[in-house]
Amino acid sequence: MKTQKTDEAQKSNNRKDFVQRSSLYQEFLAEREEILRHKWIESEKLGYDIGFERALLDWIRNHRDKWRSSRRVSGNKAAEKKLS
Repeated sequence: MKTQKTDEAQKSNNRKDFVQRSSLYQEFLAEREEILRHKWIESEKLGYDIGFERALLDWIRNHRDKWRSSRRVSGNKAAEKKLS
């Protein structure tokens, strides 16, 4: 019985590790961090908390494309450095 629980716990930990190391998850975390930063900046400007949903929608409309493009460019430069 203990071995089965240990095996299940190990499989669960392996899945969590895989997800946390995945590039898609890392990209999600980076984007979330930018949205939270945008929320803080806009809330400070207005003098009240604008909330996550408003910050998310505003960031998507006004900043996401440029942010993603700059990440692609910096990602390509990092890849080129590794190859050199």
